[in-house]
Amino acid sequence: MKSMVTVFLKEVRENLRDKRTVFSALVYGPLMGPIIFVALMNTVISREMTKAEGPLEVPVIGAQYAPNLIDGLKQQGLVPQPPIADPDKAVRERDADVVLRIPADYARAWTKGEPAQVELIYDSSQMGTGTSRSRLENMLKHYGSQQGALRLLARGLSPGIAAPVVVSERDQSTPQSRAGQLFSILPYFFVLAIYVGSMYLAIDLTAGERERQSLEPLFANPVARWRILLGKLGAIGVYALASLVLTAVAFSVAGHFLPAEKLGMSFDLGAGFIGRVILLELPLIALFAVLETLVAAFAKSYREAQTYLSLLLIVPALPSIIMAFMPIKPATWMYAVPLLGQQVGVSDMLRGVPVSVGNIGLALVCGFAAAFVLGLVTAVVYRSEKLAISA
Repeated sequence: MKSMVTVFLKEVRENLRDKRTVFSALVYGPLMGPIIFVALMNTVISREMTKAEGPLEVPVIGAQYAPNLIDGLKQQGLVPQPPIADPDKAVRERDADVVLRIPADYARAWTKGEPAQVELIYDSSQMGTGTSRSRLENMLKHYGSQQGALRLLARGLSPGIAAPVVVSERDQSTPQSRAGQLFSILPYFFVLAIYVGSMYLAIDLTAGERERQSLEPLFANPVARWRILLGKLGAIGVYALASLVLTAVAFSVAGHFLPAEKLGMSFDLGAGFIGRVILLELPLIALFAVLETLVAAFAKSYREAQTYLSLLLIVPALPSIIMAFMPIKPATWMYAVPLLGQQVGVSDMLRGVPVSVGNIGLALVCGFAAAFVLGLVTAVVYRSEKLAISA
């Protein structure tokens, strides 16, 4: 036990002087994610709020053919812009989100009481244009229903005749569940903080020491290899845990800088949330520490190990990618799958859905079991004499 603690304290103390390790574990991983997330979300939200609530500037072609329509749209917030010679090119090149074209026969169809057609020109593949398009569509629908009701009244008919079916909507979402959708990427940031926070230390304690030829003198001591391995894994785990805690706290602080109230959202990223996240993510700290050490043991240099582990970074992202493109209903068995259980659990917490003690316990047991099995494999690799030899 004393030998493990000695190795543990040695590695923690020595790597506190390594700027690269400290920066990646305690600065880059924990802080860059929340900063980028808040900056990006504020930019997107501000832009969308401006488009949703501010004046809607839309180029209009043929405005002279429908002055009453234009007046009606102006009352709803439309600001007509001068016509564009090539509207198709304008929307493709993002010079305009949407263009309204009114044909020359609009007035004739309107006078005859026939449906008067207008055309919306847009590119649905362009991001950030949907708000302007849907807002203009709603303006046109509102104007059309209003004028249709007036036509019926003029003929002595009830406007209800034109609406035989009335749809009543009941949105079951809550302010917190809507916020959970906004923060859907958050579970990945926690996993990434653990992976990056432990990666450089795991590389340095195996491949790095092997390259510096300091691993062989360490193994020459009359100490069991598994004890040395546990000491190193403990040091790696401490850095990963520190990275996770700092990331969770940083996101908790960052949440206060998001205008959630304007979007009808609310979220709880307080101490209780942070504690549950850390508890749920604990198995990943052990699992990643063992996995990164195992991969680094097969590398002959620091750079080679860094290449291997950088490529392996896609693994922590898989559950987030799968659930983003293939939304699935959470089930108890998912908590037994490392990474997937953490993704589901944190997502439910963000949505305000209670995560049972049994599910958290299942994630802990299965996650630590996977780490233990992988640890046995790593211990076997650590017993090899080739590990200490630098080629």
